[in-house]
Amino acid sequence: MSFPEKFLWGGSISAAQCEGAWDEDGKSPVQVDFGDPGTTTDRRYIHYLNADGTRGKMRQFDHLPKGAKYVIFDDVRYTNHVGIDFYHRYKEDIALMAEMGFTTFNTTVSWARIYPHGVEGGVNQAGVEFYRNVFKECRKYGMDPVITLYKYDEPVYLEETYGGWTNREMIHQFVEFARVCFTEYKDLVDKWLTFNEINILLHFEGKEGKQVSFTELHNQMIASAQATIVAHEIDENINVGCMVAGFCSYPYTCDPNDVLANYKAFQEKFGYCADTMIRGYYPSYAKRMWAENNVQLEITEEDKNILMEGKADFLAYSYYMSNVITTHEGEGESLGAAGASADLKNPYLKASDWGWQIDPVGYEYFLHFLYDRYQIPIFDVENGLGAFDKVEEDGSIHDDYRIDYLRGHIQSLMKAREEGVDIFGYTTWGPIDLVSFTTGQMDKRYGFIYVDMNDEGVGDLHRLKKDSFYWYKKVIESDGKDLD
Repeated sequence: MSFPEKFLWGGSISAAQCEGAWDEDGKSPVQVDFGDPGTTTDRRYIHYLNADGTRGKMRQFDHLPKGAKYVIFDDVRYTNHVGIDFYHRYKEDIALMAEMGFTTFNTTVSWARIYPHGVEGGVNQAGVEFYRNVFKECRKYGMDPVITLYKYDEPVYLEETYGGWTNREMIHQFVEFARVCFTEYKDLVDKWLTFNEINILLHFEGKEGKQVSFTELHNQMIASAQATIVAHEIDENINVGCMVAGFCSYPYTCDPNDVLANYKAFQEKFGYCADTMIRGYYPSYAKRMWAENNVQLEITEEDKNILMEGKADFLAYSYYMSNVITTHEGEGESLGAAGASADLKNPYLKASDWGWQIDPVGYEYFLHFLYDRYQIPIFDVENGLGAFDKVEEDGSIHDDYRIDYLRGHIQSLMKAREEGVDIFGYTTWGPIDLVSFTTGQMDKRYGFIYVDMNDEGVGDLHRLKKDSFYWYKKVIESDGKDLD
């Protein structure tokens, strides 16, 4: 496998959070199309209608109750329906990213645009051509895209028909979706990610319990490995990576019990997926995790062979924050974070408005830890700061807080590169404002580019350049050396 000699700089978005056009040109709905906006302290809800006609709501990753159906209600604001209208404005947005000097761009392909009603419903050619045009637009500006296949957005049809990822039929459905993408875009994209933050299922346990989460995750890891095998058969120059949500944590005290608990937390939240997908087999501690959670997995000999043959070519990850772990009940102060993987305050760190603890030093530690453990090329897919932005009367947006956050993390990245960590690219989350995944908000903004739309649906979607837009352009021009 070969990776670019020149470091890749860019940004990362996702289809469901940006495109809008949720029911246009043959696309079928996905779960978040039925989701509302949450708040700074609470995640979003997904709305549905029960079999008895009563309304219900659930968290993402939960499953519909028996007989229930996803329904659009007039009194719910669905932020994903419009997103930021990237579907119609992608040329404008990619041109803005090119103005910053992007050499790469990460987005997802919406499964529901390619196979809106499963393999049995056939390929939606309008969806295929849309992404071909997006990737051509990237190449026009010299961007080397890194594209993700899945970000928790399978067509609702597959959940209604097969029950979702608890059914092994989903493996076949995903692999055929991946096959279409690898085949159609092999001349435009040679670096792919299968599942975005695949370990997220173990972070957000659904009401059905751990047996369901582990079963779904096993099927996803088999699907990822099988898709990787297919990619290499189609073109040996295609690189396929796994993408794992970054879990960086420290023991809250020097109590050996806290140290051990912290390492076990890494195993459970990050290593379980990364070890399996990179090494090609479940790690030894998986047996402990299954026993502690009363989980029994059906792992066939074919599954074992697929995992070994379909090992990831590189490791991609997200990193936003760090957490602390303790065995001391009642110790420490709660953050009350929305969407964070832990909520205990680290007294040495500041936190964002959403309670995510800002830790650029932890990022340097995390990079070294990952590369020392796995010894394969790594790629940063998501790193950024969600914040409230204010538009001044003259249209300017002074987001020094975002620049400060990114400056610290890029400094850590540069140090790690200089010290031998084989990292080949960095894409911020997200270069343009978008709908937050965990809370469904527009008011939680990440971008260098402001999009005029709020949680209430007020705005005309026009784009504005923030101060960070010009700062990141300078960072890219200097290959990360000019961070002032």
